[in-house]
Amino acid sequence: MLMFKSIRWKFTTIYFMLVFIGMIIAGVIIVESFQRYHMNDVSRRLINLTELIKPQIERYVDFGFDSPEIRTIIQNQSELGFREEIFIISGTDYKIAATSTQNIGRSAEEFLDFELLVEGLNGKTREKNIIIQDAGYQIRTMDRVEPIRDGRQAVVGLLYIRYDLTDVYKSLSESKATIVRATLAALGITILLGFMIARTITEPINDVTEKAAKMAAGDFDQKVDVKSNDEIGKLAEMFNVLTSELKTSMDEISREKSKLEAILHYMDDGLIAVDRDGVIIHLNPKALEMLELPYRAERIDQILKEIDPDLTMNKIVEDGTRWSGSKIVDYKGSTLRVNYAPFENVRGIKSGFVFVLQDVTEQEKLDRMRRDFVANVSHELKTPLTSIKSYTETLLDGGIDDPDTIQQFLGVIDGEADRMARLVRDLLQLSNFDAKMANLHMEEHDMLHLIRQCIMKLETSYKPKNQRIKINAQETTLVSVFDYDRMEQVLINVIGNAVKYTPEEGKITIFVSRMPKELVLRICDTGMGIPDKDLARIFERFYRVDKARSRALGGTGLGLSIAQQFVEAHGGNIAIESTVDIGTTVTIRLPAVSVSA
Repeated sequence: MLMFKSIRWKFTTIYFMLVFIGMIIAGVIIVESFQRYHMNDVSRRLINLTELIKPQIERYVDFGFDSPEIRTIIQNQSELGFREEIFIISGTDYKIAATSTQNIGRSAEEFLDFELLVEGLNGKTREKNIIIQDAGYQIRTMDRVEPIRDGRQAVVGLLYIRYDLTDVYKSLSESKATIVRATLAALGITILLGFMIARTITEPINDVTEKAAKMAAGDFDQKVDVKSNDEIGKLAEMFNVLTSELKTSMDEISREKSKLEAILHYMDDGLIAVDRDGVIIHLNPKALEMLELPYRAERIDQILKEIDPDLTMNKIVEDGTRWSGSKIVDYKGSTLRVNYAPFENVRGIKSGFVFVLQDVTEQEKLDRMRRDFVANVSHELKTPLTSIKSYTETLLDGGIDDPDTIQQFLGVIDGEADRMARLVRDLLQLSNFDAKMANLHMEEHDMLHLIRQCIMKLETSYKPKNQRIKINAQETTLVSVFDYDRMEQVLINVIGNAVKYTPEEGKITIFVSRMPKELVLRICDTGMGIPDKDLARIFERFYRVDKARSRALGGTGLGLSIAQQFVEAHGGNIAIESTVDIGTTVTIRLPAVSVSA
């Protein structure tokens, strides 16, 4: 069986089978055609003989079948040298009245085919191949029966003719033997030629295989001799080109690998590369220094569980199609930012992850100082702002010498006081979340009821602009567990923004649906939209897309930051998609906590 694993023997076997099948098909066709020709020739002889004898017999049939004229007709045909056996059978007693053989007077049923006799007496002309067993031998004949009719067209007897097919089948047997001998000779030549042709193909391939094995072992100084200009020769040429290009590429890859290793070795950030199963394939010295591990881990989860128990490979993969993100953790007195993202192989399939560790301890200290400063300033401003608000209301209630002027000034002061009060409130909320001092009051509430309440509170904003706000939900109630006041502020901010930045006659649609594990809210408007360059920073504090317009509409630049903090405090997330001059879609996803939970 090992022999047939060689392509040489496969080629030879294929050639052998092609010739063998071709010869068999040709032989069968030739033999069948030869046999058909002889059988048709015999059939024509029988028909011609029938047409010759039958009219002569029917001329004398009224005188009886034992008339000397009928016997003379049959005797004359026999003397002419016909090989056919001719029988004249009486229709009354099935006796042979005349024949070219020595069987006169015998019953036709004894040695003639009974089925043909019956068909003939029924007025039918039939022809049939018969096999006769005679002293241990088989004799093949072709028999034909014709009804003999009297003057009244009544069947009174039969003309039965038999032809011996022995010579025909002997000729067919000789033809078959000749075809078999020719087939064997052709197959022998085919094996020889097939082996020689296959050898001319396999020898260059074996040469290429040997050289390729040496290349796999690292020896790229391999050349294949080009001995022809056909496909095999082109294969050898391309192998030589491949060898040259591969050697150049390997040298270049080696240089790039050296440069990359040097960069990774001396970079200021820690880097860990893992495969999709979490097995570490690279860990630079900076990562070891930042992690201060007492051992060299083999899997990333051994490291991640030391940094943050919630940051594991399973959770990263289960996160969805992004498989990338960033997280800041406190680790052994330092603050680390862990950035992770997938990398792909040459086929575009995600085959692993890269983790980059950055020491942001100093940056976090500065951010903490800034947050503390904002909190302190907010607390300091709250009291004087309250006083200004009180005095403003008092002045507005009274009258001074120039009421119109005073009224105008006080109105401006009142508006600015409201703006500053909102700013202080927003800053305090953000400060509380930054300091992790905000507590959520988680209770069961109907999300659809909350949305309707928020829309009702915004009537004074959207009705003057003739805007339409529609709720699209498949259920009448969507009960879940969340902080009612916090989520109300989120929805007021998001829907309020949609109202502010959507022109008159605009449309705002709120889609609400319950997924297996989350509630999804999508607030879609037909407003001015947000440019792509601003989308990435839209949740930053104090960031405004159009600062002048935002201030004119009363915005502080903190609404979306607060909304993001509240949503994330619930374990959800908020995202924005927008197209300029078409509209904006804000998607809020919250964990769907069942009522029974």
